[in-house]
Amino acid sequence: MPNRPQPHPLAPLTADEITEVRAILEVAGAVRATTRFSYLGLAEPAKAELASYERDGATVDRLARALLLDVDTGAAHDALVNLTERSVRSTIEIDGAAGQVPVLGEEHDVVRSIMAEDQGWLDALRRRGITDPSLVFLAALSAGRFESTPDSNRRLVRVLAHWRPDPSTMVWAHPVDGLLAIVDLIGREVVEIVDTGAMPVPAESGDYDDPEVSGPPRTTQRRIDISQPDGPSFTLADGVLSWENWQLRLGFDMREGLVLHQLGFTDGDSLRPIMHRASVAEMVVPYADPGPIRFWQNYFDTGEYLLGKLANSLELGCDCLGEITYVDAIVANGNGEPVTLPNAICIHEEDAGVLWKHTDPANGSRQTRRQRRLVISFFTTVGNYDYGFYWYLYLDGTIELECKATGVVFTAYYDERIAPYASQVAPGLAAPYHQHLFNARLDMAVDGEPNAVDEVEVTRLPMGQDNPYGNAFTRSVHRLTSERQAQRMAAPDRGRVWHIVNPQRRNRLGEQPGYALIPQGLPTLLADEASVIHRRAEFASKHLWVTRYADSERYPAGDLVNQSSPGAGLPEFVKEDRDIDGTDLVVWHTFGLTHFPRLEDWPVMPVDSCGFTLKPAGFFDRNPTLDVPAPAGDHCRRGPMAPNDSPRSEVS
Repeated sequence: MPNRPQPHPLAPLTADEITEVRAILEVAGAVRATTRFSYLGLAEPAKAELASYERDGATVDRLARALLLDVDTGAAHDALVNLTERSVRSTIEIDGAAGQVPVLGEEHDVVRSIMAEDQGWLDALRRRGITDPSLVFLAALSAGRFESTPDSNRRLVRVLAHWRPDPSTMVWAHPVDGLLAIVDLIGREVVEIVDTGAMPVPAESGDYDDPEVSGPPRTTQRRIDISQPDGPSFTLADGVLSWENWQLRLGFDMREGLVLHQLGFTDGDSLRPIMHRASVAEMVVPYADPGPIRFWQNYFDTGEYLLGKLANSLELGCDCLGEITYVDAIVANGNGEPVTLPNAICIHEEDAGVLWKHTDPANGSRQTRRQRRLVISFFTTVGNYDYGFYWYLYLDGTIELECKATGVVFTAYYDERIAPYASQVAPGLAAPYHQHLFNARLDMAVDGEPNAVDEVEVTRLPMGQDNPYGNAFTRSVHRLTSERQAQRMAAPDRGRVWHIVNPQRRNRLGEQPGYALIPQGLPTLLADEASVIHRRAEFASKHLWVTRYADSERYPAGDLVNQSSPGAGLPEFVKEDRDIDGTDLVVWHTFGLTHFPRLEDWPVMPVDSCGFTLKPAGFFDRNPTLDVPAPAGDHCRRGPMAPNDSPRSEVS
């Protein structure tokens, strides 16, 4: 094979590299005709190796990780391939007791073929008046791990059914309730059928494209054009994205989706690092229905289904508006072959309102500056739900992540049993209560290393000798020094935030420069602490975790989430209670939505959003946007006011 330029150590695998990984594994005998690739991606180099590469050009081996499943025997392996040496560095057999590799796309077809021949399932459908199983849509869903499930070390899915009289039918309007199957994907058999009795299938259409449902299209909207005649203000070259004072390296992983590497801000002549790596490392969607058909519904969409693999191809004018730069993503299919997802990442800049403004009564100055932000986003579809992930970078050094949830709510039959745990969104149609809980893994590097975390909150002061009029208040600052101590909850009533600071640096006033993590403080995981889902998704029980950096600690719910055992991930990482005061650390932030579906969420849900903000706190010596020019054009008046424009002299 001819020599190719070596990609940057953090660049995602190319199509050629994916092809090469499969070839290397075939030569080594690790791939058979029945082997499938559940995951294939870059095994990122250790930080020490990366630092040597950037400091003196030291060679960094290009490594790829593959999760392999033999669909004939069920044997699974975790393989590490060295592309630089064209060799297999290691293959480790995966113990099914620890978990299963992520769900394969082809396994949905396997389930349909199994169910079409299972007499118990066909009989259950007939008891509901359904004689043609082809008119039933089957949703093969991650099974979780429960003591009540027979032989849960097998590779299992749970199957729910929806009536689909026509291929164009929006099936979520017609649940076939009271019926559940558990299927062994390797044994190709139905392990168990749970049938609590036939229930009516809700009949009202949920086809939002049907004019009888949506009504005629409105004609009142006039055109909005967003244009940048001189082109965008950002550049993207060899994976490095630069905009205004920001610089980062763009990444994409078929598990996590969009990844931001080496995010920094140019301050004067220096590019100051802020984060080494940022991603949404896990999300879980736990449901509240405790009944026998749906008690197990708890989906880890990142670790079980792979958010990046399911990314949408975005369309100009629909998903992104304006002067857009699209970036393709390359993932692997089940055969270990490269698949290009066109336009998977959208990059654009947009106006974001007023940046700062002042009309001064003393000297007559009248100034306004406009805020802009760079938007880096992707959208993914996981079954009935669609999720958008939007990273925003602002002129003043602020970073935001917004996660948008839309799509169609999962449904059931509505009756008195489910009523305490679900909303009725159409006649006889229930949408169970549920949560969407995300965890962002933020490998911090505020002004480089080391970093530390301070918990900062408001403090009310009682009246007394030092506060005779009762008007005083202050704030408290408490350093989090160990991993167990740093498991924290947000407290919106106290304005609680967390400052990630560099204890070895000082700003011009002698303070430690930092970034403030500002949480929204919405509910965390609501399942009981003794429940299986709480113990598997314990990361979602706290808004904040802080760990000492370790190369292997990547996923908050553990590496193998599909049918995982309780306790993996963050609970395991923090057992040693390592010191985090002035070290290389990772901040893990849980945030999300608790969804009590509304009538307005049916038949398709308007976007609901959640997220967090990282805001500079002593990182800069003054407002870093004083050099932003005033808006152009005669319509925006600048400079001194006319005499009759003088405002009131009161000062607030």
